[in-house]
Amino acid sequence: RSLVGSEMCIRDRVSTQSTGSLKMGVTKELIKAGNGPKPKKGQKITVHCTGWVAATNTKFWSTKDPGQKPFSFNVGLGTVIRGWDEGMIDMQVGEIAKFTMSSDYAYGRNGFPAWGIPAEATLIFEVEVLSIG
Repeated sequence: RSLVGSEMCIRDRVSTQSTGSLKMGVTKELIKAGNGPKPKKGQKITVHCTGWVAATNTKFWSTKDPGQKPFSFNVGLGTVIRGWDEGMIDMQVGEIAKFTMSSDYAYGRNGFPAWGIPAEATLIFEVEVLSIG
């Protein structure tokens, strides 16, 4: 399944560090442009999101699944994984993007076993910003 569809994909390295051959950070691929202002640090954003473990392409969560609701959080305050804070602060309402996050920008060496996310897992998220503020 392609997360990008037929639209042109724009790659933007949001935040990276390098230690030897390991690249750490979050990479953003624009699927659909949004409009309006970007959120300010601490502002509430509401998103639809689907997440996969990159190595196995296994979906571990989606707000679009039956019984789920859009997810809201205050961006830039460290209440979510680092890749979300650093990636989503640069999004606009209506924007859809695919984020690839190294483990240190996701759940790190502990993983998140309750959701089937192993230790040191690279994660992929497709995110749509529904509202800001």
